[in-house]
Amino acid sequence: MQFNRLWLCVLTLGLMATPVLAAPTKARFDPEEQTSINVYKSTSPAVVTVSSRLGSGAGTVISPEGLVLTNEHVIRNAPRGTVTIQTSQGKRYTGQVTAVDRRNDLALVRLTTQDRFSVIPLADQDGIQVGQQVFAIGNPFGLSGTFTRGILSRISRNGDLQTDAALNPGNSGGPLLNSRGELIGVNKAILSPDGGNVGIGFATSAVVARNFIQQYQKTPTGTVAVRPNEPPRLGVSLDAETLVIQQVQPGSLAAELGLRTGDQLVAINGQPLAGTEDLREFLDSRPDSAVFTVARNRRLTNLRVDF
Repeated sequence: MQFNRLWLCVLTLGLMATPVLAAPTKARFDPEEQTSINVYKSTSPAVVTVSSRLGSGAGTVISPEGLVLTNEHVIRNAPRGTVTIQTSQGKRYTGQVTAVDRRNDLALVRLTTQDRFSVIPLADQDGIQVGQQVFAIGNPFGLSGTFTRGILSRISRNGDLQTDAALNPGNSGGPLLNSRGELIGVNKAILSPDGGNVGIGFATSAVVARNFIQQYQKTPTGTVAVRPNEPPRLGVSLDAETLVIQQVQPGSLAAELGLRTGDQLVAINGQPLAGTEDLREFLDSRPDSAVFTVARNRRLTNLRVDF
């Protein structure tokens, strides 16, 4: 009996011994996940909600003093150009629209405050490449701070960016970002048969936005600078007398139409062209579309374009 008690005591002490626990492992993510996490952490504080009378969208703070870049259609019906800006931390400010570019669907809003803000830098042309991974932050259906990702699918002839990153109503005005956390575009539209996302969204390029910002960022509060619609350009060099194309600019409207060196412009909408001045006057009228008659290899071809 004495032996049995001793053995029981040994067993009990063994069960009561403090176990040695392994150190908790640090959460790990693969490189692609970590890139997404880093982009969101670095940029989301500078993405804001922009609210006007008829709805809301998103915007990007681009200066520490509180200059916000968004879409023109987001602020279009703001009474006297006044909107409400809410940060990701929930703080609200009054904002005043100071500049709009209707052609490229851009607007600048200046916050009425002395506070300082986090900002998102704009990418240059080298930071915008088809095939790169891209990210969007916005307020789809009022869900502020929503983060999605995809690729840059296409760059259109006017510089607009196409992406398959999920964009929905409420993403308008928010940033399209590259993996360095730079703004490469301002999200503005989706192509959809029913209003939902089908993987085709569009953004105004940061290259266009940078030019707009540099031109109007110093516009004083209380005034609104409006950038006029720019007339379309073909992107060709012509012989002034014969209207024969001498050079086609890569990526231009003419290149998209398939115009070539040696082609001769004969008429627009059935009206014969007497010279380059006729062509310039027609384009300066900012037409919605045109039919160009082109002579090639002794044959006439009609090419239609929508501007």
